[in-house]
Amino acid sequence: MPKHRFVTIKDIAKVLKISVSTVSRALRDTYDVNQETRTKVMEAAAQMNYKPNYNAIGLAKGSSHNIGIVIPFITNYYFSTVITGIQEVAFSKGYNIILFISNDSPERELSIIQDLSISNLDGLMVTISSDSDSCEHFQKIIDQGIPVVFFDRVANKIKTSKVMQDDFYGAIEAVEHLIENGYKKIAHIAGPKGLIFTERRLQGYLGTLKKNDLPIREEWIIHSGFSQVHGEEDTRQLLNLDERPDAIFAVNDRKAIGAMLVLKTNKIAIGKDFGVVGFTNDPMSTIISPALTTIAEPALEIGRKSCELLIKHILKKNFIFEEVIIPGRLIVRESTNRHFIA
Repeated sequence: MPKHRFVTIKDIAKVLKISVSTVSRALRDTYDVNQETRTKVMEAAAQMNYKPNYNAIGLAKGSSHNIGIVIPFITNYYFSTVITGIQEVAFSKGYNIILFISNDSPERELSIIQDLSISNLDGLMVTISSDSDSCEHFQKIIDQGIPVVFFDRVANKIKTSKVMQDDFYGAIEAVEHLIENGYKKIAHIAGPKGLIFTERRLQGYLGTLKKNDLPIREEWIIHSGFSQVHGEEDTRQLLNLDERPDAIFAVNDRKAIGAMLVLKTNKIAIGKDFGVVGFTNDPMSTIISPALTTIAEPALEIGRKSCELLIKHILKKNFIFEEVIIPGRLIVRESTNRHFIA
């Protein structure tokens, strides 16, 4: 058998000296093929490394075995880890993935959805753009019979399955940790307004301060983007206030690292005099000095669960929507250690 081409059911039929239709029925485990023949076909298929042609199967069954994924970034550690989880499940179930990058732009996101070849997709997984103020384009996809599952940044108004980390409790853990280590004036450099996870982390922050009778100051809460540069800009703004905070809870690690760089530039001792907590557990959080205390997001599990739910929606059109929340984990490092000496 030539190694440069795929094995077909005709090849299996030729080796076993049976008809192509018998091989096809045996692989599909139909009732009219006896067990002995089916066993021989399955063993030959395994030995010859036969792989089903899902494009051909899709034409016959109205299925492409392709799953689309729309994400803001590909270089982001969190999303690359989510994709790894999606791949594990998708490939094990015989699905290919097609990746679309919105660059965190609502205009690009809309263009992607409008230009989708619906006939080439069985389903779609989506993290919405941070500036999206409308998700009607996703509802139109659902109305055309294509199941959609949201993960991480989700569209609140659309009724479909969603998978998220526990942003609210993660924020509580982060702020409680700062309080336990003696920080009393805690600021929050948040994500853009309107995103569910931004609001949930904000509510966790506010509720924990209130519970501990600590001050809530409007000027200590800054909404902006998710980049390191945004973290730097937000922290400069905080340091220019008449009354500075003594700790920062950042919406993600990139912003927290930006905050730390500004604190170091201003010769403020991180840990000893000023606490910083992030949210993600990006690899950068262990490389920077001092190492960053953070809430580890369950990115791999989010990817796996999102894909599992989407495949359930694909295979069962009346599958009941699920909203899954997966807890994160506090990882304590030097940026909240009062005794850390750089």
